[in-house]
Amino acid sequence: MADVKTVSGTAYSPAMDASTHEQTYRGFIRFIEIATGVVICWVLALAVGGIHEAWMTAILGVVASSVAGALGAFAPPIGWKAPCAVAVLLALYLFFA
Repeated sequence: MADVKTVSGTAYSPAMDASTHEQTYRGFIRFIEIATGVVICWVLALAVGGIHEAWMTAILGVVASSVAGALGAFAPPIGWKAPCAVAVLLALYLFFA
């Protein structure tokens, strides 16, 4: 049956572990930030390959963004900044090459 002794929306119930819940939420948000940066890199790499026909540079951008995403995942202070640095390099190549 449903638990009717707790009021929803006011606080955590005694059975819930608030610190674990918050830690999981922060990890999920960090994952989404890093994954968004990596996907932006992939889109920019496809644009570099399609517009400039520089497919080796595009492949290098995909590999570099994957490595940067893994680095950001294992080093929380770096986080989303590593894939975004690769995205900036790909965008510069796209617009100035």
